[in-house]
Amino acid sequence: MLKTYYPNFEPSSGYMTETVQRAYISKAIEINVLPKEAHRMPEIISLVASNDSQKPIQFWQLFSVLGQNNIVRIVHKFYDRVYKDEPWFTSVFARIGDASHHMRTQASMWLDVMGGGLFYHGAEFRLNFHHQHNAFEIMNEKGAERWLKLMIETLNESEQYMTNDSRVRTSVNTFLTHFMEKYMLDFDFQIDELFGPVNKPIIRKINFLNMTDVAIEDLSEIELREGLAGRGVNLEKNVGKAELIRIAKNL
Repeated sequence: MLKTYYPNFEPSSGYMTETVQRAYISKAIEINVLPKEAHRMPEIISLVASNDSQKPIQFWQLFSVLGQNNIVRIVHKFYDRVYKDEPWFTSVFARIGDASHHMRTQASMWLDVMGGGLFYHGAEFRLNFHHQHNAFEIMNEKGAERWLKLMIETLNESEQYMTNDSRVRTSVNTFLTHFMEKYMLDFDFQIDELFGPVNKPIIRKINFLNMTDVAIEDLSEIELREGLAGRGVNLEKNVGKAELIRIAKNL
């Protein structure tokens, strides 16, 4: 098993880090990827990745693992591909600036969100303005699919920049998926396949014996099922939430 001693690099909050973190956590709670108290869980909100290989690396913890140089190298490899791609796609970027311009700005955004510090001046306003006024020609299904294809190719060839910790690639996928889903909503397009496996749900260990009836009733059906399964209770698939609550209260 891989032993890690994070942080490899000392992280700090950027202009976007906390805002993006809050947005992701809220969405992840909504879809049961993170527990309801995730906003208060140190292992989740910390900018330092966990050294427990069973716990996911949140994308705002990536700087603590990779540092600036590795993150920048991944972005550089991506724009090398962009500027060698089909003219219809490359031309949108070229009208804004040369490859070095995009490398600097994209790397700044990644570093800022990933816990590298104050890199991306203008934060969300700047990012939204760029996509709405500069890159709007590819903020659609065709453009997003091309961007995704090139990014996946880049990541597949960037293993040397992502360390031996397999959680890193999954965390990068989570980061990219979070923003792509935002753009799909903002610009009203849909693509079905994204970047690959993302962080798995964090299952909170539940001790029903220490909980009030009200607290048990407030749990989701998923939390009830997993909590009961963790205590060795065999459940039928068709058991409803009311019955799950009754069983939990009677433990």
